Amino acid sequence: MTTPATAWPLENAVFSAAMLAHRLPWADAPARALGLDTLTREGAARSVLAHLRRTRSGRPVRLSTPFGSFLVPLTRSDTAALLAHGQESHALDPAVRLDAAGHRHGLHSHTALPPHAAPAAAALAGPLAEELDRVARARRDDGAVPWEVWRPGLLRAARRVVAGAAAAEDTLLSELLARAAATAGGGSHDGRAAAVTRRLAPYLADPDPDSVAGRCESGPAVAHTLAVVSEAATTTALQALALTAVGFPGAAGGPAGAVATALDHFPPVAAAVYPVRSPFVWQELAIDAGTEILAAPAWLQDTAGAPSAGDHPVTWDDESAAGTYRPSPLCGSPTACTATGFAVRVAEAIVRYFEETAPPVLLSPALTPDRMPHTLDPQTLLIGVGAAGAAPPSARGGSPAAYAALARAGAERLDEHARLLAACAADTGWNGDETGERFRTELLGHAERCARAAADVRAAARRLGG
Repeated sequence: MTTPATAWPLENAVFSAAMLAHRLPWADAPARALGLDTLTREGAARSVLAHLRRTRSGRPVRLSTPFGSFLVPLTRSDTAALLAHGQESHALDPAVRLDAAGHRHGLHSHTALPPHAAPAAAALAGPLAEELDRVARARRDDGAVPWEVWRPGLLRAARRVVAGAAAAEDTLLSELLARAAATAGGGSHDGRAAAVTRRLAPYLADPDPDSVAGRCESGPAVAHTLAVVSEAATTTALQALALTAVGFPGAAGGPAGAVATALDHFPPVAAAVYPVRSPFVWQELAIDAGTEILAAPAWLQDTAGAPSAGDHPVTWDDESAAGTYRPSPLCGSPTACTATGFAVRVAEAIVRYFEETAPPVLLSPALTPDRMPHTLDPQTLLIGVGAAGAAPPSARGGSPAAYAALARAGAERLDEHARLLAACAADTGWNGDETGERFRTELLGHAERCARAAADVRAAARRLGG
């Protein structure tokens, strides 16, 4: 039995510098301009880990950083096996997410979803199509759909398939869930989790049979599923649409290939820390209590972007497939997660819908199929859907084109009303009790109606403008 090797001081220094550089948003610009990806922040971190794989025979190694001392598995297969063994030994405390700047954030408490509770793809198609059609109809005259339209529309779709049709309008449910996840492991988590439970209660009491809530009586399981489906819809599905639009080789396998490629290269939980509360032994390696295991799937690729040596085929939701799963890229669960498997299917259905009905076009940022970026923030993506029609020329009053121009201006005003109402609802003064939640619900409901009316007016403008 041995103890983990420790990285050399220079290796620690380079890895630490790469982590610290994430606090400087401009740090990558010169390297990217010159095409030197290995000198970017992510490139440097990946290069150090690739070097450690060569010099330490691929075995986990201890790295000291300004954000803590970590035991770092150097391949995805070792990461999966180490965490699975630690979980089976009841030796791990709940994980926390480590962001690019080294800050720690809570993760939504993992709760198993019974396999029978996940609706089949056929059952998803109808409800999802209704919600995604709303998103497509809200596109601008140039065909672009901005983040301000994508995010609420895809969150609405997530609520629809998880909590049911009645929950589609409940924007506060998504907000409460995000706030509860952000405080996981903190003193205020219990109160925020209780707010989520109250919010879900009506949908569990009178469940929609076509939703997860209609097949599962566990409130925590439904809440966890909604959290990971929301993440998959607003992050992974958009990244997969961008890869599909550009024609990245990994996205050539259809929606499943595009989603798998997005999760592989841009996992929402890019790095997570798993505290060890009691000692255990894995492959003759003694892991002491107090150790923190850093699982960094986003960095465990070589500088060309290929998975590291020793990786294996992956499933996220088949608990019987021992040895073939890895930590959930959506919730950080150290072992299989049925909710993640379902969320992946929802993301695939979103990509499939737009591929078949409104083919995506990536308007910005500029990407090329032969150069996979290290990061792809969904908020920076401007994706067009369907045929991008030019705005109609100015025309004399009374003509259809003139009315179309007036309608577009009205739609912009409605969008602004929606933004102002949502901003008011976001004020923390509404927090703390059920009365505040009700007022916030009213404000968010008005915002949703304004946004929906804007989409309808914009659709009418397109018909008037030809």
